[in-house]
Amino acid sequence: MTTCFFTASGNSLYVAQRIGGKLLSIPQLMRQEKIEIEDDAIGIVCPVYVAELPMMVFEFLKTAEIKTDYLFFVLTCGESFDTALGHAELAAKARGWDIKYGSGVKMLYNYLPMFDMQEEVAKLPEKNVEGQIAQVCADIAERKVQKVDITPELKAQMEMFHNEYATKILKKDTALSYDVTDYCVRCAFCSKVCPSNNIKVTGMGVKFFDHCEVCMACIQNCPMKAIHMKEEKSGARYRNEHIMLKDIIKANE
Repeated sequence: MTTCFFTASGNSLYVAQRIGGKLLSIPQLMRQEKIEIEDDAIGIVCPVYVAELPMMVFEFLKTAEIKTDYLFFVLTCGESFDTALGHAELAAKARGWDIKYGSGVKMLYNYLPMFDMQEEVAKLPEKNVEGQIAQVCADIAERKVQKVDITPELKAQMEMFHNEYATKILKKDTALSYDVTDYCVRCAFCSKVCPSNNIKVTGMGVKFFDHCEVCMACIQNCPMKAIHMKEEKSGARYRNEHIMLKDIIKANE
């Protein structure tokens, strides 16, 4: 089994680790000239961004050559993953792939302009995250079939979220508006956790470019909390408790 993952705060990396198999980082795969993956089971584990898949995951699905009898998607999210699974289904169908199993793990919302990380973390115990992950792992081990059904209602919801929110939030130039405070010590961890090589750190400071994934890995993982969006619910930050900074660096650098 091969499990491909995209992570910023560590949630999807943790779920991918629990699912197991050969772990492949999607950001690292996307730096290859050709992506070819063949296995008895292949999975994609990634977060939900504005009811969709991360932009890089969409690109991965367009370019990768995947051969498997059992393709599965597991999405990490705050509460709902149905619309994002719908987008995954459409992307897979465009490549002639059949998603045999689609599911999600409800963890927390970490979009900083709308959610306070301390409040979100406080809600985690009631969500039984470990129980959810255990069920997903059992389903995949048993090769359970759980299809993604794009009903007219789901399709309308997908289109609404895309037009009203995703197109306005998921923009490649987003990081150009980030602020870096005097707390920055030029440690360059922000550039190392960035999945799209969108940050350069020199003695003069931190420079952002125009191929941001809007994953906020740089903001969430800055040890000095020196990087900020112009609008934030609070100054609190989040990284999955089971994942260390070096793990995200290893995945994305």
